[in-house]
Amino acid sequence: MSQDFYSNGKLLLSGEYAILDGAEGWAIPTKFGQSLKVVSDTSGELTWKSMDADGSIWFEGSYRVQNFEELFATDAELSLSLIDILVQTRKLNPKFLELSEGCEVETELTFPRNWGLGTSSTLINNMAQWAKVNPYHLLSKTFGGSGYDIACAQHDHPIIFKIENNDPIIRPAKVALPFSDQLYFVYLNQKKNSREAISAYRERTIDKVALTNTITDLTSALVKASTLSEFESLLDLHEKTLSHALNVPTIKEQLFPDYTGSIKSLGGWGGDFIVVTGRENTLDYFKQKGYQTIVPFSEMIV
Repeated sequence: MSQDFYSNGKLLLSGEYAILDGAEGWAIPTKFGQSLKVVSDTSGELTWKSMDADGSIWFEGSYRVQNFEELFATDAELSLSLIDILVQTRKLNPKFLELSEGCEVETELTFPRNWGLGTSSTLINNMAQWAKVNPYHLLSKTFGGSGYDIACAQHDHPIIFKIENNDPIIRPAKVALPFSDQLYFVYLNQKKNSREAISAYRERTIDKVALTNTITDLTSALVKASTLSEFESLLDLHEKTLSHALNVPTIKEQLFPDYTGSIKSLGGWGGDFIVVTGRENTLDYFKQKGYQTIVPFSEMIV
């Protein structure tokens, strides 16, 4: 018997950090994601294989199916994280693999693992589908975070996401950007640790109510922008607002001060992707600076 699951990756175009305190964020599911395939067997073990987009194996492990005791693993830290996910999944559904005689699990990314498009969130959502548990509850017991990435994993269109009374509130974001051909996603050649970024934000003693209101207003304005110049002004204001809140210079100030278009960080500041505005020479500017991964807006979003 075989079971197959798939979840979309994610990008947060607005609302990063402040979304943790109730701000509305504009999130987009990506065309890239992760699959999970389960094949039942009678080995008495749960064997696990994780593959990158190029087909290379980045993790393997095997566990006793009854209690998830590790029998073998290629990476101790990743194995501990996987065991925690399996244990927490069973706590949410005590019948998860209760009667299983064994199984082979294979996950496969359709984006390079270092891109930061949701290796963890797509896994959590796939696991939740497999075990028939609430993915937001599983996320909170494992990696943590706002949950917007889980919402992206489940939807095939842009969304507005917010947390209200600890519950996710999701609505479709009907966005028509006539200038989308002038938007690009540029990978900064390094992955940002989301947990560390969230922890640093949590420690900031700032007026988070005011920040939440400002970011919500900017999110609302961004999805309604009808011209590129309006969109750029809003991106710049979003960056300045969070730069002040985090006490961190913007990515443009740090790395691209001479760039003529707008640049906005996505997710944890300092890594993963940025969104930039520009035309064809945009590609040359970033490539000359060593940033080779540039994805047009239309090729990234679902």
